[in-house]
Amino acid sequence: TIAASGLQYIAADAFRANPKLTHLVLVGNPFLCSCGIRWLQLWQRNGWADLGNQSLSCWQEREEIPLEDLNLKDCGRSLPGEVEQGGLLNGPSVQGATDQSASQRWCPSRLSSLSLSLQMSDAEITLQIFNVSSRFNRKDVTCWAENEAGPSEKAVQLNVTFPAVILDLQEAIPQHYWCIPFSVDGNPPPALRWLFNGSALAEGQYIHTKIVEYEHNSTVAHGCLQLNRPTHVNNGNYTLLARNPLGADARTVPGRFMDNPFSFNPEEPIVGMAPLLHPGDSPLGNYCKTTCSAHCSPLSAPQRWQWWWGGGLLEPDISPPSHAGAAVLAQDDDLAMSLHFMNLGSSPQSSAESKLEGLKTNFIENPQYFCDTCKGVHHIKRRDIVLKWELGEGAFGKVFLAECYNLIPEHEKMLVAVKALKEATESARLDFQREAELLTVLQHEHIVRFYGVCTDGEPLIMVFEYMKHGDLNRFLRSHGPDAKILDNGNGQSFGQLTLSQMLQIATQIASGMVYLASLHFVHRDLATRNCLVGRSLVVKIGDFGMSRDIYSTDYYRVGGRTMLPIRWMPPESILYRKFTTESDIWSFGVVLWEIFTYGKQPWYQLSNTEAIECITQGRELERPRTCPSEVYDIMQGCWQREPQQRQNIKEIHSRLQALVKTPPVYLDVLG
Repeated sequence: TIAASGLQYIAADAFRANPKLTHLVLVGNPFLCSCGIRWLQLWQRNGWADLGNQSLSCWQEREEIPLEDLNLKDCGRSLPGEVEQGGLLNGPSVQGATDQSASQRWCPSRLSSLSLSLQMSDAEITLQIFNVSSRFNRKDVTCWAENEAGPSEKAVQLNVTFPAVILDLQEAIPQHYWCIPFSVDGNPPPALRWLFNGSALAEGQYIHTKIVEYEHNSTVAHGCLQLNRPTHVNNGNYTLLARNPLGADARTVPGRFMDNPFSFNPEEPIVGMAPLLHPGDSPLGNYCKTTCSAHCSPLSAPQRWQWWWGGGLLEPDISPPSHAGAAVLAQDDDLAMSLHFMNLGSSPQSSAESKLEGLKTNFIENPQYFCDTCKGVHHIKRRDIVLKWELGEGAFGKVFLAECYNLIPEHEKMLVAVKALKEATESARLDFQREAELLTVLQHEHIVRFYGVCTDGEPLIMVFEYMKHGDLNRFLRSHGPDAKILDNGNGQSFGQLTLSQMLQIATQIASGMVYLASLHFVHRDLATRNCLVGRSLVVKIGDFGMSRDIYSTDYYRVGGRTMLPIRWMPPESILYRKFTTESDIWSFGVVLWEIFTYGKQPWYQLSNTEAIECITQGRELERPRTCPSEVYDIMQGCWQREPQQRQNIKEIHSRLQALVKTPPVYLDVLG
């Protein structure tokens, strides 16, 4: 209570230490009418501290005026006027102005290490800062002002200009793309450009600069030079240039993305294909003469053929009595395709045959496949192949997207897939040559086309047709209901495949398998990951051997190195390693299931050992939600436990063709 005490003025912060003040009695005091009691008028109007129930007044020129009627509209708090600062590196000038009745001061608390100068006049106070550095850029300086109506403040952010500087530049690191990380600073923000081996680097779709983030309340920028699938041609020195009107900076870092697959010494003689027989013999001529003559004369007795695969004997696919053997079109362990033909016929062997039998590297070939390969393997000049970027890597080596010139008459150049052999050992060369001969024979609209080989130098390479949309498994996932989830919501929506389109895909794969079965070829690893998709939804069977690295969870490691696709294998293949055209039919049924689940992994809810248990005990994959009963009937026909009871691939192809022409009316009865 401060009543009738002659009090003429009381400051607004007099009761700052009493936040719980509820009663303040000020009646009978002769306050002077001024802006200093503006706060009392506000408290009275708001009823704070019980002042609303008191009769308060003030005196102005001997006239008593009730406080509630006093006109104090021009009594706002004094604010600092225009607060400005210059952006000069050699001394920003920060100034603010208020009316001269106010008490003013600057609060440069964060700039205590700097040299400061205050200049005062009747209307303003000017703060000058000397020898400022870039680390004070965007720091706040506050001007504080107070008059009898109360205090106020206003802050200004320093704008320190300084030359461009590269704070950090690191070597390339593999992320989603390859990234050369950098951090730069400068005010004004610097312009960035790159040099590659001393020459200007042209940025575009595959190589470009991306600023990842700016530091909070700072001009420091962190970014990457992003490179999308760089190859050996991108190896070299990368120089970052940063420049603004005040200066420039440069740094260089080496970038190495892959070894040069075509690196060889031009001074060394070109190494050709290793001979199949002994030195001096033609690599193909001798056995071609033998097999052609064998083809022209009937055999006196049935022969039994077995195929050596990566050093192991595989069970053949035999249609007795027939001299046509079964080839295995797949890869095992970390070896390239190896087709070792051994004549184990029951008829007595000639002396020549006995000699061949004793040589593991000499073979009697099936004339149906190899008679025309003497001149059939197309050789492509290395200078006609220009690599673009890596598509994938397998145990055999790497696959690249490339441009190939003079490949076919109607196109000067075209995109191809190039498979480069990792090792150049004698054994690898033999395997490479036999695979080339085998692939030359395979000519079908739904088998990936093999264009030829390049053997003039290292590494040995094969050239295949390039399929624009990549492997079928990824294609299915990107065109399924979970496409955005699988791509973290960032991918482009391609639209979901229709029933008709899924049937077309299945029919094309079946067509390719009919062709392989007609030649008694066993694929052993038929799956959507080993099929490729081109333009206009053209699907072809093809395996560059990459899938065992990219889809490692689809394979079950047995022993040290053998990788088996057990989720696609029938019981006899899992238990006894028996692979036939009938085991391929089982795998085709699983491929159908993959198609109608948009690329899900078979038995995805089970571990490998649990999946093996289910398959060997006779359990079947459940019918996919989008699968008509007619298609699921085909799947179940592929999954008969007894191989001879499984549907013939020709019959499967015919049934699918009929469904394409007249698609079934599908009702989602599974919910």
